[in-house]
Amino acid sequence: MTNVIPSSGRQIVNGLQRSFPIILSYIPVGFTYGVLAHKAGISDINVILMSMLVFAGSGQFIAVGMMAGGAGALAVILTTFVVNLRHLLMAASLSPWMAKWSRPLLVLFSADITDETFAMNSARAVELNDCKVEALSLNITAHSSWVLGGALGAVASGLISDVRPLGLDFALAGMFIGLIVLQVDSKVKVITAICAGFLGTVLYACGLQEFYIIIATVVAATFGLGVELWIKR
Repeated sequence: MTNVIPSSGRQIVNGLQRSFPIILSYIPVGFTYGVLAHKAGISDINVILMSMLVFAGSGQFIAVGMMAGGAGALAVILTTFVVNLRHLLMAASLSPWMAKWSRPLLVLFSADITDETFAMNSARAVELNDCKVEALSLNITAHSSWVLGGALGAVASGLISDVRPLGLDFALAGMFIGLIVLQVDSKVKVITAICAGFLGTVLYACGLQEFYIIIATVVAATFGLGVELWIKR
């Protein structure tokens, strides 16, 4: 029985549907970025251009903070470059499943890689060669929602003195919880997720407030891989 490849129109709709959890967080978090960037003295057009050309949530927040503190352009560029180096690893992990993609499509896809779009695409990596349109639809929709959020924040910044009471900072954490729930479809993944959460909490409580996420992720992923290999054997 052969797999039926959806039509381009169906793939666009699928990409839009799969991007919905990302949109729910990108618009409020992007809104927060837009407000903070505008209050840091960045013009509305540059707020939007940064979201269009950089498209890196943590990198943009860091850049805005550095600009507000008077950091030079070179320091901002180098810092955001280092922060977003993880995207190289993400792209490398997906590349074996994208051998049939043309170079222009690869450039377009890689420009829209974030933690969230990577998570959604990696969950169905084996389909990337045949469902290019769906993957691009997901990425472009997510990117557009981030730009929209930033633009709305920049426009509304004059009406908001402080974004913290709005609780928008929880949107990103809520989105990651949603993405995890969508991808945890086996006992091994459930065990891995619980292990990562428990270990991360313990490490944070022990004072490792800078590296606890990285350590918990690596340890839990290694443990999950070991359990999966043991089950297969």
